[in-house]
Parts: sequence; structure tokens; C-alpha cells
Amino acid sequence: MSLWTSEAAAKATGGKVTTAWECSGVSIDTRTIETGDLFVALTAARDGHEFVAQALEKGAAAALVSRVPEGVSPDAPLLIVDDVLEGLEALGRAGRARTNARVVAVTGSVGKTSTKEMLRAILGGQGRTHASVASYNNHWGVPLTLARMPQDTEFAVIEIGMNHPGEISPLAKMARPHVALVTTVAAVHLEAFENVAGIAQEKAAVFDGLEPDGIAIVNADIETADVLRAHARSQSAEIQEFGESAKDWRLGDVKLTGNVTVARAIHGGDLAMFKVQSAGRHFAMNGLGALASAEALGADLALSVAALGRWTPFVGRGARETIYLDPVETERTLELIDEAYNANPTSLGAALEVLAAAVPTNGVGRIGKGRRIAFVGDMKELGPQEVEMHADLADHPAMKDIDVVHCIGPLMQHLHAALPEEKQGQWVTTSAELVPDVRKLVDAGDVVMAKGSLSMALSKVVDAIRNLGHPAPQSKNEDA
Repeated sequence: MSLWTSEAAAKATGGKVTTAWECSGVSIDTRTIETGDLFVALTAARDGHEFVAQALEKGAAAALVSRVPEGVSPDAPLLIVDDVLEGLEALGRAGRARTNARVVAVTGSVGKTSTKEMLRAILGGQGRTHASVASYNNHWGVPLTLARMPQDTEFAVIEIGMNHPGEISPLAKMARPHVALVTTVAAVHLEAFENVAGIAQEKAAVFDGLEPDGIAIVNADIETADVLRAHARSQSAEIQEFGESAKDWRLGDVKLTGNVTVARAIHGGDLAMFKVQSAGRHFAMNGLGALASAEALGADLALSVAALGRWTPFVGRGARETIYLDPVETERTLELIDEAYNANPTSLGAALEVLAAAVPTNGVGRIGKGRRIAFVGDMKELGPQEVEMHADLADHPAMKDIDVVHCIGPLMQHLHAALPEEKQGQWVTTSAELVPDVRKLVDAGDVVMAKGSLSMALSKVVDAIRNLGHPAPQSKNEDA
């Protein structure tokens, strides 16, 4: 199916077409490009024009460029614009304008990608749904997502992120959501902001793009909720709140049972039970925000609750798996909680709570007692208080139920020093240094969690733990 014709793309961008073409997708990466994609030659670490020839060789339908690249024929299928990023932005705005989709924008210091994926699952069962891929939420990710949106989309979920002031508002205005959700506001990117209130102001800017009669979904439990409410009112938005103290979507009892979170919500005087296939109070909050957003878009609540109950986190964001350490002695397993994608004080605290609630297995390992073990890496971009924020994790309530904490990075050395001696695991400067020791640091019966900022590469530790295992044994009743 055609996504863009050369004529429509040229009209959207004001660019010049060298020859007629049609594309079925839009890509910025030759490593993942598919036949029929329009390749966008963005300039990042390297100039995308260097990869145009390769993209065309791999089957790209055309390339969006600002000049004819070296080694590419002038009559190759190209769309030539003055500036490639501006061309992508124009294509994104046109993609948004030509659809009748109901659009929700999701932002927040923590949980925006998981909540976006919850919404994808919820809305996907109720209409043709388009959503951001992975964490494509920045100055090129948002227009790319919009440019990829099929014209017949019924629901769209757009994730919007930021690192510095002034980034969210233009992206929100590009997405033009009918509903905008702020999951939470926390001490993230403090190097670029004076305080958490400044972060709240930036997150609230997602309401700048709301369509007329738009709905702002606000976490009522956070200290900066008034900042969000005030900005939503300034945009004449209807405000709906979620959280333990909310009047619209109130979170009641939350129970963590094994790998499942079961929660109760009170909405409009009615009681609704919902579940998420992963343990964590933060998943209940994110799920409640997703349900509120979906209903605001016009989705059926009962169907939404059912779909949410089938959603599971993906790799690096709370995914849980059983690692079989022995191909014969099948009881010799450990449980791995993969939180390696990123970290800040709020999300790391939530991950520690999940680990503290997990149930190890005794009597199956060489040590005998199953343990709760955390591998934690530095949290970046926290500003002048970064040392205290790391050390203070030693006093987190969940720490009393965690047996061993292995610390990675110069900032996590302060947590290591603040921990009681019996909880102190290893401290190393990089994840790679810890990988050779993983085998002796974990045992059958343990529950193991790994989390740190992306640059700390906790995924190396996660992969090393996975590599200790064997495929799950087949039942005798299963086909060979």
C-alpha cells in the first residue's frame, strides 16, 4: 500500500522530485530500511547523504535529500529540499493533517514509553492504531512517526520527550493531539533545569498542541500537579486527573501477586478492576493513566481493561524472564528483571520496590537461600545533587528487603559506601568489568534486577546473566 506518492510528498515539503515514485514507509537507518521505504538523509553523527546510494541499493523507493549525493545519479528517485530535517517535519505535519485519527500524546519524566505501549495495546483492539516505534520521541522521532502514519489510521499514540527547555511545545503542536497525558514529573535532566518545577513547566507544554476541546490527563499525586493544571487551563483544556488522590480516576488497592499487578480503580462512581502482566505499583499508575487517556479518546473501557491485562513490558523496561541454569535439573532457575534501558531516582526506586516484592526460591542453589540481588548503574543528568541522590537510595524503604546490591559507576560508589556492609556487593566503574564475575554473583533461586542510565550499559550484565542459561525444557507432551 502506498504511504506517499512523490507528488504528495513534494507538495507537503515544497521539494523537487527528480522522477516519479511511491513509498510504503519512511526510514532514517539503512540498517533497518525495508524495500519501498523513503530514506531520509538526516545529519546526526554522520551525514545521511553518505548512505543514500546504499539505501537505494537495498530497495529504497526514494531518498529525501538536500543535494544529489556523491555517487548517486541525478535521475535517481530523489526528493530534494532545502533542509532535510525541515523536510521531514513538513512531511510529518502533512501526515497528521491528512488523517482523521484520534491522537493522544504521551510525555513524562518516567513511564512514557511503557504507557505509550499500553495505549498501543489498548487502542489496537478498537481501531487501526499507529504509534511511535521504540523511544522515537525527539525532534526527529516525532515527525518521523507522523510521516509514517497511514492515512486511514483511527488512533495514534505519539510519545514526546525532551532533554532541554523548549523542546516539547513545537513537537506537541506538530502532533496536534486530542488528548495529552503527563505520566509524572521527577528529578530527571536537572543539569538543564533549575529545579523540578522547571521540568514540570516543560512537560506541561505538551498541552500547547491540544486540539480545540482537547483533554489534559494529569497525575494528581505529584507535587507539581498544580503547574500542570495551570498550564492546561491556560490552553482552555478540559482536565482529567488520575492517581490515589484524583477525583476522576482514583487508584485504590494495588496488589503485586507473582508477576502480576492487580489494581482497583474508581471512575465516575463505578469500580473497575484491572491488571498488568508485570509486578510494580508504577505499572498500575501508568495503566490507570492509559485507561483514562483511552476513554478520553472514545475507546470502550471494558475492552481497554481486557487489552491492558494482556500487555507485558518489553526488553529493558521491566520484562521478566526465567533463566534455566541446568538443562536437566529444571528447578535450578533464577528470575531476571530487565530494567536496563534507563534510570533516574524515581524509576530506580520503583524497580527496587518490584525487586523487594519478588519471591526468591530457597533450597535450589549452591548457597541454599534465594536472594534478591540488584545490579545498579549511575543515573545521569541529575545536576548538583547527583551524589546525594545516589547515596540516598540506601535509605529507600525497599532496600530492607534486598539482600545484595552490586554498584556500577563512579556515582554509584556513593550508594555502595552508604549501604550496610551485609548488603554491599561489588563496586566497579563499568558494566564490562562486572561481566566476567556474573556467574559467581548469582545463583539458582535468586531474583535479579539490573537498572542504570543507558550509557552505563547494564544490558551487558543482563546479557551475561541470560547467557548463563539454557532454553526452557520441553514438556514430554510437546512436539519434539
